[in-house]
Amino acid sequence: MRDALENAVAEGRCGNRLWLYATYHCNLACVYCLTESRPGIANRRALGREIMVRAATDARDLGFTCLGVTGGEIFMLQDAAETIAELGGILPTVVLTNGTLFTERILTRLEPLAGSVVALQISLDSPEASHNDALRGPENFARVATAVPALLERGIRVRIATTVEDQTEDELSRLCELHRSWGISDDDHLVRSVVRRGRAALEDMGVEPGPMDILPELTLTADGAFLHPFAPTVRHGVTDLDLLVSRQINPLEAAVSRFLRVVADQPVGTDVARNIR
Repeated sequence: MRDALENAVAEGRCGNRLWLYATYHCNLACVYCLTESRPGIANRRALGREIMVRAATDARDLGFTCLGVTGGEIFMLQDAAETIAELGGILPTVVLTNGTLFTERILTRLEPLAGSVVALQISLDSPEASHNDALRGPENFARVATAVPALLERGIRVRIATTVEDQTEDELSRLCELHRSWGISDDDHLVRSVVRRGRAALEDMGVEPGPMDILPELTLTADGAFLHPFAPTVRHGVTDLDLLVSRQINPLEAAVSRFLRVVADQPVGTDVARNIR
């Protein structure tokens, strides 16, 4: 199994990262959210710390070389800081977060991540508070602008993720000036278009992904294993199953086996266009 995964990665059929959807619960309700996450959501679809740690350990043994953690908002979970540290002790980990829940208490609990292989990827869509907050939620910009320097001061690696819908080139340029002023390089700034799935599809926003636009990266949720992290989307409270790989996520080997059979039909080579990441 390890050899098969490593070969598929080397051929460009899939990525070497395992994604974990920690929860679909969130303190925000972004207009383009893939999973219809929001405050007070009834079906939070949380994986739980034990499941995520076991999946990470199995992933390392099977040949994955890094982890991604997303949601929802992982810091809605009480043990988020400790879970992230444990995952980072298994494999290099990037954690997607909206950056609005970093109280002094949480910042203190995150201090063990200083200098580690864990990066917090914080969403920020515009240098203009009004535009950013219209997309993401009230006071989002101000909270992120406070959180990023506080995290960097503690030696925690921060990346910035920008989701583009109607921002101007000048606006994006000024956003780059902002993250550089914080000491975050262009290499740690991810920019992508809104993907027309989930809430974005209902709002008629974003781009419709083609079959080769997104690199397959095995993604685990409470609903099963999916083809990539843009796959386990939700519309009207129901999970989309068009890109479901397996209902079974434990043991991970079973999901990986199904995943490799699916990606066997992917094109080979570094020249394959992947327009969404």
